[in-house]
Amino acid sequence: MTKKKIIVAPLNWGLGHATRSVPIIESLIENRFTPIIASDDDSLQFLKKEFSSLETIQLPSYHIKYGKNLRWNLLLQTPKILKAIKKEEQVINNFINADDEVIGIISDNRFGVTSDKVKSVYITHQLQVLSGITTFFTSKIHQKFINKFDECWIPDTLNSDFSGTLSQAKTIKIPKKYIGVLSRFKKETLTKEVDILIILSGPEPNRSKLEYKLIEKFSNFKGTVVLVQGNIESQQKITEENNITIFNYVLSSELEKLINQSEIVVCRSGYSSIMDLAVLNKKAFFIPTKNQSEQEYLAKYMEERNLAPFCKEDDFSIEKLAEIKNYEGLKSEKTKFNSGLFSLFQRK
Repeated sequence: MTKKKIIVAPLNWGLGHATRSVPIIESLIENRFTPIIASDDDSLQFLKKEFSSLETIQLPSYHIKYGKNLRWNLLLQTPKILKAIKKEEQVINNFINADDEVIGIISDNRFGVTSDKVKSVYITHQLQVLSGITTFFTSKIHQKFINKFDECWIPDTLNSDFSGTLSQAKTIKIPKKYIGVLSRFKKETLTKEVDILIILSGPEPNRSKLEYKLIEKFSNFKGTVVLVQGNIESQQKITEENNITIFNYVLSSELEKLINQSEIVVCRSGYSSIMDLAVLNKKAFFIPTKNQSEQEYLAKYMEERNLAPFCKEDDFSIEKLAEIKNYEGLKSEKTKFNSGLFSLFQRK
C-alpha cells in the first residue's frame, strides 16, 4: 500500500515553530498520512524526541544570530540565509525526486522548502514583518516568498485575535486559510504546585542573558519557582539554584503538566508561547526580546486587549508580577482539524 508522505519543515529559530508543528503532525497521523520531519539543530532534535518513529531530513541551518541591533544583524546575515535557503531547496527536491510517495509539503517559515512536483503549504502568522521604518520592504520580501507556495495557513482565528495586524495583508496572491490557534497542549484542572513557571528558549546570547537576570531576581522569592531552559540535550538534567528548580528541557507531556500546575507563567512574548498559554487559559507576564519587533508588538497587543502585562527586560522586578491581577489572562479553544484541511495534497 502506497504511503501518503507529507514533509513537515519548521524553522529552527527558538522552539516555537517546532512546537506548533506538533498538532499538525499529530493530525496528519490521525488522517492516515505519513509525516516526514525536516529541520535542523534544536528543532529537529526536539521533534525527534516527540516522534521517535518518524523519518527525518536534516536541513541546512540558517544560523540566525542575535546581537544588540537585531535588524542590522539580520541584514548582515542575509547572504548566509539566502545560501541556506538555496541548499534546503536542493535537499528537499532531491528527496522528493527519490521518493514518489511524497505528496505534499508543510513549511513553517522555511522559504526554500517548496517544490514544483507536490503541493506546498506555508505556515506563518507574519504576513506583515515588522521592522520599524523598513516594515514595508521586509513585508514585501516575505510576501514574495509566500507567493511561491500553493496555500498559506495562518495559525489564528479569522479575526486575528492573537496576531493582530501581523496576519493581515491584501497582497498575498495564493489562497489563505486561518486555521485557528495551534497548540500541542490541552487544558487540565490540576492542583497548583508551582507559583512561578519561567519558560525560556530562543537564540543565544539573549536567552542566557534573560535567564541569568531572572535567576537573580527570583533568588529570594518566597514560593515555588521552576525554570525550563529550552536547551535540547541528549539527557534531561534537573538542578537547583537559588531555590529554583531548573530543567534543561522537558518534553511536551511534562511541560503541559507544569503549565497546568502553575499559577503564573513568565516568558518571552513569542507567538507560539501565546497560543499555548491561551489554550491552557493561563495568567502570564511577558518579557519581549529587545529589538525584536514582532515580540514587542505582540506584548503590547496582549496588554492593549487586557490579557497580560509586560515589561522590558531591563525593567523587570518581582513586584511587577502584581500587575497580573488586573488582567483577564489568555483564553482560547484548541483547534480541531478536519481532514478537509489536507485535501490540497497530491503530486503535480
